Amino acid sequence: MACCVAGIVIPYWFALPFFLIHGANSGLFFEELFGTRISSFFAADLIVASVIFLVWSFRDARERKIGGWWVVLLSNLVVGLSLSLPLYLLKRLESTAK
Repeated sequence: MACCVAGIVIPYWFALPFFLIHGANSGLFFEELFGTRISSFFAADLIVASVIFLVWSFRDARERKIGGWWVVLLSNLVVGLSLSLPLYLLKRLESTAK
């Protein structure tokens, strides 16, 4: 659970000032996200890792009959991999404990 909290707090510590100043300006958000080669590298890496994780976790949840996978998808879209990964691992751990 602590990893889920950290997965929300740490990314939003950096993102919240942007949203407070600029609101939900998606054009500016993506302009800044891909503004330099190194930020583009990190963005692309995270996008690829998120897609791979979502495909794997969807299949794994179906095989293991873990309900509520949509929460993992939503957490990935709203916060990111930093929340969805520990959340899914927690759901997986809880499902094996039953």
